[in-house]
Amino acid sequence: MKNEDDQFNILRSISKNPEASQRNISKNLGLSLGKVNYCLQALKQKGLIKISNFHKSEDKLKYAYVITPRGFTEKAKLTVKFMKRKMQEYDELKKETENS
Repeated sequence: MKNEDDQFNILRSISKNPEASQRNISKNLGLSLGKVNYCLQALKQKGLIKISNFHKSEDKLKYAYVITPRGFTEKAKLTVKFMKRKMQEYDELKKETENS
């Protein structure tokens, strides 16, 4: 489930800023650079994102991450799962505080 959360957060990050570097994504999400790279490659293999170089950039190591239609569908599913989990956590915390 943790990896699913990481992939969800990376998809959210990409949708906000497709030109963000892996380092920026790593810093913003509090994940290691290796974890971000691993997740991006997994998302690419699943067909959820495309990775393309900036052709006009002097720094040929810059990439843009594009969420595919399949990726948008998966992001929506992950969003629903995430929200259900958070609502369940909220309900459990509410019960705990009421019983205290």
